[in-house]
Formats: sequence, C-alpha cells, structure tokens
Amino acid sequence: MYRIVKRKPLNPTVTLLEVEAPLVAKKAKPGQFIILRVDEKGERIPLTIADSNKEAGTVTIIFQVVGGTTEKLNHVKQGGYIADFVGPLGRATEIEGLKKVAVVGGGVGSAIAYPVAKALHEAGAEVHAIVGFRTKDLVILEDEFRQNSSRFVLMSDDGSTGEKGLVTDALKKLIDSGEQYDEVITIGPLVMMKFVSLLTKQYGIKTVASMNPVMIDGTGMCGGCRLSVGGKTKFACVDGPEFDAHEIDFDEAIERSSMYHAFERHRHEETCNLFLGEDR
Repeated sequence: MYRIVKRKPLNPTVTLLEVEAPLVAKKAKPGQFIILRVDEKGERIPLTIADSNKEAGTVTIIFQVVGGTTEKLNHVKQGGYIADFVGPLGRATEIEGLKKVAVVGGGVGSAIAYPVAKALHEAGAEVHAIVGFRTKDLVILEDEFRQNSSRFVLMSDDGSTGEKGLVTDALKKLIDSGEQYDEVITIGPLVMMKFVSLLTKQYGIKTVASMNPVMIDGTGMCGGCRLSVGGKTKFACVDGPEFDAHEIDFDEAIERSSMYHAFERHRHEETCNLFLGEDR
C-alpha cells in the first residue's frame, strides 16, 4: 500500500498527488512514468512522474479525471492509500548536450512537460517554455514553469490569460524572430503534438514527442501501447514514451485513442453514480 502524503486540486478536473514510494523516488527521472491501481480490483493506468524527492521518498503525479479509475483516484483523501504504484518505467528524457530547448506543453500534458523543463534548466540549458490551455481556469503549474525557464509564454484559446492563440502560433513567432533551438520537446494532446511536429519539420528542427497511449502491463507484453514510428511498430512503455516526432504516425495514434472515449465516459459516469450513492 502506498500512502498519499499530499493532495492538491490544480483546477476543476486536475489533481496533484504526492505519494510515499521511496524505491520509485530513488530511481525516478524526468520523462518516466508509473503504473498504479487504486485498489486490488482496479485497472492499471499509467501516469507520468511529475516530480520526485529522493530524500522524502515521495513521487508526485498529476492526473485529469476522464474515466472511472481517475474518478476513483480523485476520491482518495490525503493520508489515504492506493494499492499499487509500480515504476519508474519507460526511458528517461535525453537532455545531455542540449543547450537551448523549446518545451511545448498543452493542457494536462503540461504536467509532463514541467519536469522536463525543470531538468533541462537545472542542467544549465536555456529553456523556452510554451504552454497552452483552453481558458484561464484550467491553467496549472504557471509559477513552476516561470521558475524553471529562461522564457515563458502562456497561451489560451479564448484569450482569458496570456496570449490568445495556439502554442504553435507562439512557437512559430519565436522561430521567425531568430530563436534557434537544438530541440523542441512537445507534450500534450495528440492533435497539438501533430501540428507542433508539422511546424518544426518545416524548419528542420529536431522534435521529440511524449506519447501516452493506453497501457496495461507497462513491460511491452500486452501490445496495447503500440505506435507506428518510422514505419515500424514501437511500444510506448519500453521504447518510449518519447519518440522522434517527425517519424510518428499521429493520424493512426489519434484514431486508436478515439476508440476508448465512449468507454471512458461510460466508466466515469458509473463511478460518479457509485460515489453519489455512497454519499446519500
């Protein structure tokens, strides 16, 4: 059992949990993820490691409530326990040799982009962070990004905070102004990463995308997280989660991810009704 030592809502649908998991914290690196089960009968879900503290033995995860399991996880109170917390899994972000990087995050994907930006900043790289949200009420980790980047650009679809527009608008503006990046790292919705990739390909800028498809075992055995990268089948859990964005078949990944939306909505509704029944 793993104790939740801190619980903090970041916006109406996104929550931060700090989990006591010393063995995971000891080896965790930016870009890696864990797989958890809320209880012994629960499903396994992957969540990226947002931060870790080796001294305290804690790992921070940030998740958005979209299905039954995340709804159930969101009801575990501070001081409560979750059944399984396995990791770190996946390959860590490769930051060695990078001097100037644009980190582009969107929505809850910004929680994954943040530890990458932080690691690059601590390694001495110049980090330009571009993060986008639909509206002001959904913004997360703004202060943390500002502290760990040389330049920070906040975008919103409706213009309620930062600059109005898409993250690709901000990235293009920076590139056209003369900024030269060793690499662009993009993390967020698949459609966003696709268009970031299309943009940077025009400029010949190496780009890495962090993929988070449905996973079950996290060891490459089930094949649920398969992707097409450079015309070959790759598994996000063991080959990734980060890949050369210019080689990812985003259209295939988007089509596969959409297969589960109806099921997620159904399970979310079932779980909400279950908790409503317990509260009566």
